[in-house]
Amino acid sequence: MNSEKKRKTADLLTICIKAGKTVKGFDSSMDAVKEGKAFCVLTASDASPKTVKEVDFVCGKYEVTVLATELEKAEMARLCGKETAVIAVCDKGFADGFIKKIQK
Repeated sequence: MNSEKKRKTADLLTICIKAGKTVKGFDSSMDAVKEGKAFCVLTASDASPKTVKEVDFVCGKYEVTVLATELEKAEMARLCGKETAVIAVCDKGFADGFIKKIQK
């Protein structure tokens, strides 16, 4: 992991996963958004444009923040045990932490 922002995002994601506050995968994440459980959605840097467009559409409809991370799908897989381009964060505190780290 080369950038400081990327490392901090990965560290926070690790803690969030261990706390059981994430939903992994596109379909599961979009279900969490629709059910009002997700506070933000993280996308991998190498997510397909189609996936990102669909995430933006669904999250826009439900007013959930979408954050494009510097993490690649393989790096997310190493952290959460499943290769995915989309992870929903289901905790307000963690979501605020990601927003602070990624948008600064």
